[in-house]
Amino acid sequence: MRRPSQHLGMRHLALFVDNLEAVEHFYVDLLGMDVEWRPDEDNVYLTSKGHDNLALHRKQPELDTSGGQKLDHLGFIMNTAEEVDEWYEFLKHHGVKMLTEPRRHRDGATSFYCLDPDGNRVQMIHHPPIVSSLTSS
Repeated sequence: MRRPSQHLGMRHLALFVDNLEAVEHFYVDLLGMDVEWRPDEDNVYLTSKGHDNLALHRKQPELDTSGGQKLDHLGFIMNTAEEVDEWYEFLKHHGVKMLTEPRRHRDGATSFYCLDPDGNRVQMIHHPPIVSSLTSS
């Protein structure tokens, strides 16, 4: 099986944080990121003028991050939603452990989650605002 088209790079990162408000303040007010989407009081998605996506998730009490690791997952941007499906089939074919099947999100994104060999969650995602910013330059 051939590898699908080249992805657009790693421009999405998601972090579990203890103090969502303080971390949001740092990235928005100090570093100048914009709030792209706030689905609820425990999650906020930030962007640098559409060039990337930083998801901040309030750490839930049942989540053990005592070892210092607060990374939720790494995200790789795809050109189209169809490419997300192609990557799912490709990685599954190569024995990659899948955590979810591809799904469409409320914000127009399409993605799935899998694990890298070390157990880190990786999201393959088509996120229209990021793709639009990359293809318009």
